[in-house]
Amino acid sequence: MPKHNRDRPAEPDREPRAQYAALPWRRTADGVVEILLITSRETRRWVIPKGWPIKGLKSGPSAAREAMEEAGVEGALSKKPIGVFHYDKRLRSGRLQHVRVSVYALEVARERDQWPEKAQREKQWTNAPAALELVEEPELRALLAAFKP
Repeated sequence: MPKHNRDRPAEPDREPRAQYAALPWRRTADGVVEILLITSRETRRWVIPKGWPIKGLKSGPSAAREAMEEAGVEGALSKKPIGVFHYDKRLRSGRLQHVRVSVYALEVARERDQWPEKAQREKQWTNAPAALELVEEPELRALLAAFKP
């Protein structure tokens, strides 16, 4: 049985916090589905646009706003999430926060030349097999593998 440190109370397990994400996609002239990936700001891992809930917006529109702010894309959003994935986010305090991300498909109709986080991230259009090679989070990889618009 593990010893309990009486000087510091045990930290309670934290429930996952909610985030909302967009999976931006388009179809090429020859019918190939491409997915837009972006880099995270701190770790530079390849991810999809996501963020904390935005006050005054429901989950889908919140995901669409993240896609515009982080990747400069706009389009038609799925009415319901196409799936979820989980990851651990390191907060500014240094603590890890377990996060549950609801993902909405976003068929991209417009790419802006300028957007709020353009200088902070890279972005890359890629086909699904290449996206699976770039993304590290196992649950997000599974969601991408199963995505069939």
